Amino acid sequence: MRALLGAYVLGALAPAEDRRVTDHLADCDPCGAAYLEVADTPSLLALCDEDDLL
Repeated sequence: MRALLGAYVLGALAPAEDRRVTDHLADCDPCGAAYLEVADTPSLLALCDEDDLL
């Protein structure tokens, strides 16, 4: 499940898979903690311009 967290926070999963991750996070404390570590990634990426990402 953790391998899907990056795509999950970026909204890049298919709806069924997104729901599967959401349901799992509700019941799994270790994955929930891992999610919190990457949850701000989209906001942080929005602060970067193309040169920052190269």
